[in-house]
Amino acid sequence: MGSPQGSTLSTNMAGLVDGSSACREVSYVDCLPIYVKELIAGGAAGAFAKTAVAPLERIKILLQTRTQGFQSLGVCQSLIKLFKQEGVRGFYKGNGASVLRIVPYAALHFMAYEQYRVWIVNSYPALGSGPVIDLLAGSVAGGTAVLCTYPLDLARTKLAYQVVDTRGSLRTGMRSFCAQPAYSGIKDVLTSVYKEGGMRALYRGVGPTLTGILPYAGLKFYIYEELKRHVPEEQQKSIAMRLSCGALAGLFGQTFTYPLDVVRRQMQVENLKPSVQGDIKYRNTMEGLTSIIRNQGWKQLFAGLSINYIKIVPSVAIGFTAYDMMKIWLRIPPRQKSQSISA
Repeated sequence: MGSPQGSTLSTNMAGLVDGSSACREVSYVDCLPIYVKELIAGGAAGAFAKTAVAPLERIKILLQTRTQGFQSLGVCQSLIKLFKQEGVRGFYKGNGASVLRIVPYAALHFMAYEQYRVWIVNSYPALGSGPVIDLLAGSVAGGTAVLCTYPLDLARTKLAYQVVDTRGSLRTGMRSFCAQPAYSGIKDVLTSVYKEGGMRALYRGVGPTLTGILPYAGLKFYIYEELKRHVPEEQQKSIAMRLSCGALAGLFGQTFTYPLDVVRRQMQVENLKPSVQGDIKYRNTMEGLTSIIRNQGWKQLFAGLSINYIKIVPSVAIGFTAYDMMKIWLRIPPRQKSQSISA
């Protein structure tokens, strides 16, 4: 392993393994198809980013769904209240379902984006390979990933929606019950929801989700790639540059589509709300938007947006950066080369 190529590969894979082990690992990684590498890179990036912002995601859901006791609280007060009631574990309630959903979701999203982009470029060369392609490929990839993983997102929301005072339970020796049903885990949520309404219930709220994800996913990839194009070549590999571009991409994309996310969350948990809060059922996205404006005020469409800004900046930034770094570690060819290989 005296050649420059051999030493480079050994350094990339692991500095503490011997040369023969490095060769075997390199050989195995290089034999993986491009789309498999993209799946691995996307899944790892999604899990890492989602776990990093799990506490903020939990608070955002509580604010969006107007959970009892959290309607009038700010971000910091909500975090303190949640910590007092459920402890540190409360910050990560539903994160198991979130990560379980985000791994296949992010894997499919990134991989589908790359594959759709290659297909569009090869099938419609007149469109070129500019930012419009990123917009189209990102939108379709987002829809594909949502349809494949939506029931897990539903389970995550229902688990995060329930708040039980476990600290008080320890002090009094009695368990505190809340008005909404308490689910024991992901499997319990999926089983209960399916028994109540079948497959249709598992996809409750998928309409506003798709309506929101199509422009959001497209804008996210479009803005990220467009910003990277304007970065000097000597800074292209900078982690700080990738974090900055990813943060701006998530920030702008989320601002335009946030009201649809609020409608989706309320549709997902409407059967969990106590009857005193009303029995309004949203049949579709437009009805949900108009009903929220009429009954709750237009500001409710942006409930939790401030915390979403705090969350989306590190989340999308970490996700894009981790994906790019995983692509380098897995030695996925640059886009120009991967097009011909994938095709």
